[in-house]
Amino acid sequence: MSTSTNTSESFDKRTTVSKTMNVWEDLGSPRCVVAPMVDASELAWRLLSRRHGAQLCYTPMLHSSVFCRDPKYRREALVNTSEDRPLIVQFCGNDPDILLEAARLAEPYCDAIDINIGCPQAIAKRGHYGAFLQDDWDLLRRIVSTLKNGLQVPVTCKLRVFPEINRTVEYARMLEDAGASLLTVHGRTREQKGPFTGLASWKHIKAVRDAVKIPVIANGNVQCMQDLHRCIEETQVQGVMSAEGNLYNPYIFESCYPACWEPALEYLELVKQYSAPTSYIRGHLFKLFHHVFSLAENREERENLATNSTLEAFQNITHALRDRYLPYHEGRMVWHTEKTDYNLELPPWLCQPYVRELPQEHAQKLQEGTPQKREYRDEDGNEISRKRSKKLKRIARRPNRATAVPKRSSDRCHDCPNPLGFKCEYKLCRQCCRNKCYIENLDCPGHRNLTKTRRQMAKEFEAKRKSENVI
Repeated sequence: MSTSTNTSESFDKRTTVSKTMNVWEDLGSPRCVVAPMVDASELAWRLLSRRHGAQLCYTPMLHSSVFCRDPKYRREALVNTSEDRPLIVQFCGNDPDILLEAARLAEPYCDAIDINIGCPQAIAKRGHYGAFLQDDWDLLRRIVSTLKNGLQVPVTCKLRVFPEINRTVEYARMLEDAGASLLTVHGRTREQKGPFTGLASWKHIKAVRDAVKIPVIANGNVQCMQDLHRCIEETQVQGVMSAEGNLYNPYIFESCYPACWEPALEYLELVKQYSAPTSYIRGHLFKLFHHVFSLAENREERENLATNSTLEAFQNITHALRDRYLPYHEGRMVWHTEKTDYNLELPPWLCQPYVRELPQEHAQKLQEGTPQKREYRDEDGNEISRKRSKKLKRIARRPNRATAVPKRSSDRCHDCPNPLGFKCEYKLCRQCCRNKCYIENLDCPGHRNLTKTRRQMAKEFEAKRKSENVI
């Protein structure tokens, strides 16, 4: 009896391993993966990355409840194109049924559904999703198993680690048992963010890889192809995901460092075919031009990028930078640097990794009295709030719109404390205006309330109907 049981268990294990590896093979056995990045891994950027070595891409994190109720949000998030495969769609949320409904809507457009349980931002804490679900294992089990049983495509999870390796391994095994077919392990805790990001722990990732039977993708500390190869060698994962490394150099998986204008112009051409919000485009260009913008001579181009919103303006900025540095790039002029040691340093016009300062260095600056908050000033040099600064920048980018839309009145309704309607003839809010028109048989074009007109039309229709019956 025991021999039969052992044989059955070993058969089940072999079957499980076979199924999970089939999932990985169905995705194309990718080693080079582009991370899900909010406002950054949109279709145009994914296609650019795929042209230069990316073998698997994720969509940005999508809110499951918004995805279910808003058709426009769905249309903008997912565009069905054969060039954008294999693709994993990532959702955030904490309701298993809503997540399943959203996943079913996205299922025809992708090869797997990913559950975001790694976002460490404050908005994720307020919404109780992302990395803040790692405290509620029962809910996570229900979410993963609900999607596993309700979908035809595999379910994957992208997670952050706990400080303790044993706890992280237990967490990963729980997700595997619940039905996850693949895990992406970001080797940082949810506290490691912003200036305290620090290095990711590959030891945690390796421990998870050794403990589970399903494929594992590593995320963290990957700024070049040498990092990717070293990560695979040290952790034995199936694939490696890049986020910041890909944003600052979309050719990262080709192991080359192009002139920043090359991916910029290629990306802008893709945007003409697959439109993206202006904020996304501007964000990508700021990262591509990060190192060249650190030079004072490019201050005008930096300000132009911050204040303009058209593709033509973005292309002009890119061409200006290309014209300035192409002679150096082609060797027709010599680039002089103040660096005196023999460590290799890439010239600033080449795409290259962005290196954060260590958390210890940031903490030391705070202790030395470095201001913690950035100061914001208007054109006259007066100190203003961050909110006011952002508003002034929006107005500068769209001056015509700012002057064309009149400012809403802050006056109160005559009959209640609510704000009055901007165009109301009777200086009332919408509800009070509706009541007045109903009682006094009036129209209010400002609120589009046509009570008097409709009543008159009804009377005329009734009189016409009676006259026809008499005849």
